[in-house]
Amino acid sequence: MVPAAEFTSYYGRPVLHSPVWSSPDIPGYLFAGGLAGASSLLGAGAQLTGRPALARAAKTGALGAAGAALTALVHDLGRPARFLNMLRVVKVTSPMSIGSWLLAAYVPAAALAAVSALTGRLPRLGSAATAGSALLGPAVAAYTAALISDTAVPAWHDGYRELPLVFTGSAAAAAGGFGLIAAPAGESAPARYLALLGTAAELAAFERMTRRIGLTAEPYSAGRGGGYIRAGKLLSALGAAVAALGGRSRAASAISGAALLGASAATRWGIFHAGVASAGDPKYTIVPQRERIRARQQGRQPAQP
Repeated sequence: MVPAAEFTSYYGRPVLHSPVWSSPDIPGYLFAGGLAGASSLLGAGAQLTGRPALARAAKTGALGAAGAALTALVHDLGRPARFLNMLRVVKVTSPMSIGSWLLAAYVPAAALAAVSALTGRLPRLGSAATAGSALLGPAVAAYTAALISDTAVPAWHDGYRELPLVFTGSAAAAAGGFGLIAAPAGESAPARYLALLGTAAELAAFERMTRRIGLTAEPYSAGRGGGYIRAGKLLSALGAAVAALGGRSRAASAISGAALLGASAATRWGIFHAGVASAGDPKYTIVPQRERIRARQQGRQPAQP
């Protein structure tokens, strides 16, 4: 009897270099950037529908989250000059280049919108900045998914189709959760609807992604990454249920908002650690490659990641 083969690589070394990005900087950047972008969209909608308190809270939250995201990114880079160096060129095929320019345009717009909302000064300029930050917000929330999936890390790269939807849904849930905490009950309806829509979109896209990519999805259900993902799903379910059933109760809104913010953060940390784990195990790189080779040799259409 021949024992079952155990997959190994040469000398047990990983095929890929592990990502050099560190925690909490990069997962914090992914979370805060998504919260900022979606909050700008919520703030613009609240202003258009005559909800000044929600608009003010969302715009202020967007500025705070954008500042946190930029701080985390610069801290991971090591020196502020490295971020400025990325603005020397525009490379449309590079998510890093496009993302740097997005942040460079978005952060000043979000700052002007928040300052105008807080002080009541320069309302026309504030409205223009609100519109600009709302237009850029969805791209700011989603581009980090393109950034990490444009790598060789299996759990990120193979999920390139759905990750932008996961990130956008997670960002919407976080922004809705922040709005539920910060806005008065009489103006919180748009935040509640955004939170419920974002939660549903995130969970559906994540489920589709893990089913499609097969073996490469294992790190999303095991180890440290899997623990964060499970926590995120539980918090999402709790936050959505309380948001749907709690009505205008301030206590229910606070509980729901905190759960949704925690769920979004846990999802980003889970995706980050799952990617690191997949890069460290050679089977997630080699086994899918061998399957695609066998499919071509047998004349079948190989499964596309």
